[in-house]
Amino acid sequence: MIMFLMYVDESGDTGHDGSPTKYFVLSALVIHESNWQNLLDDVVGFKRLIKSRYGLLMKEEIHASVFLSKRLKLSNTISRNNRLDLLKKTLDWVNQRNDVSVFSVRVDKTMYKGDVFEYAWKALIQRFDNTISYNNFPGSEGINKGIIVCDNTDGGKLTKLLRQMRHFNNVPNDGAHPGGYKNIPLRAIVEDPIFRDSRNSFILQIVDVIAYFAKQSYEPNKYVRKKGAKTFYGRLGNVINPHVTRYGTQYNIVEL
Repeated sequence: MIMFLMYVDESGDTGHDGSPTKYFVLSALVIHESNWQNLLDDVVGFKRLIKSRYGLLMKEEIHASVFLSKRLKLSNTISRNNRLDLLKKTLDWVNQRNDVSVFSVRVDKTMYKGDVFEYAWKALIQRFDNTISYNNFPGSEGINKGIIVCDNTDGGKLTKLLRQMRHFNNVPNDGAHPGGYKNIPLRAIVEDPIFRDSRNSFILQIVDVIAYFAKQSYEPNKYVRKKGAKTFYGRLGNVINPHVTRYGTQYNIVEL
């Protein structure tokens, strides 16, 4: 049996009333278990590289939205332009790998008035389960399973959702059989999600950058627009998984 680990982070918020954002995004980085140690070693090496280049200490978290704020306090002074360059280098570092797969889900909150958290996570989990089942992640062969690793944002709710989807997972019928739903319980995802504090997970810090620029591709802030960074998610073209959606969206993001 082969195991895939899916690291997930979010950008935006799930609220409707009074929310400053139109979109909520979840992004995932998937790695084969046999390549996990290599990825971790390389992430540590990358953190050391940016420490020597920009002065960011190993203990300091890479957090994209905070990095581009004006009030960020770091042990060493790093200009805002250099912080943006650091984030760009992070995406480029991911893109040069051949052992990871990236995909994202975006919810337009103006079009969906229900539970945005559940809606987004259900879509992400379903895509993870499907892509594992069809052997469409790098390194897939034979029987594959997966596990979810994420920041502890509403962890109890996510655990409950995943458990429900193992028994009841209504999926809309495809074009050949339009209308209605069919129950397709999850089969490839094992155990409850593993929750980590991103301050203690270098890999989750990388996914934070991915999620941030996925959302910025739809809803760029003033600084991102000014610096032409709205398209930075596209720098992941080599590792974006083409199998998670049948629709030709920009950067293959699942749009809900």
